[in-house]
Amino acid sequence: MASKLHLFLLLSLSFASLRISTAGDPDILTDFIPPPALFGPPGGNYFTNTDFRSLVGAPFPPTFKVVKATMEEFPALEGQSVSYAALLFPNGTVNPPHTHPRASELLFVLMGSLQVGFVDTTNKLFSQTLQQGDIFVFPKGLVHFQFNCDAKDPALALSAFGSASPGTVKVPSAVFNSTIDDQVLALSFKTDVATIQKIKSGLSG
Repeated sequence: MASKLHLFLLLSLSFASLRISTAGDPDILTDFIPPPALFGPPGGNYFTNTDFRSLVGAPFPPTFKVVKATMEEFPALEGQSVSYAALLFPNGTVNPPHTHPRASELLFVLMGSLQVGFVDTTNKLFSQTLQQGDIFVFPKGLVHFQFNCDAKDPALALSAFGSASPGTVKVPSAVFNSTIDDQVLALSFKTDVATIQKIKSGLSG
């Protein structure tokens, strides 16, 4: 009896691990998820997103900018397990440490160069300086960043995500622009409340 129970538990844990390792956007049972009936039957326009046209021929922005095509901006992506983003880096700008809890990210440098990296669950940093034409993968849920350290030239990258809704958790904002008590933050970062409040004021400016 004990051996059967042991086998059952082992199989249950194996199936649970398999479900976790393959977790992602849920599969759909149709070709696509159509818009609500009040919008009428979908046509080609429903499957087209034109937001990135604003980047064609436009001057580079003065600060870091992201243009997204996720399910929020492009509803036809629902159920398709893909999304996209264009990242524009003026010289010396950074996409601060952040995570995408529901997707890995595949970044392709179209112009310029970027210093990129992610930190795994053992706190090991994997970093690389990417040149035009290079691709780098950020594993799902891990903290990562991109930095254009070039003093003169901008950089442009495209990111593909393995989810229609990858989500973004910006680490500085999630920690210091939240309602976590200042004393908790001070103890966590081994500093004092005054320093925490100084950091908060810097982020809110």
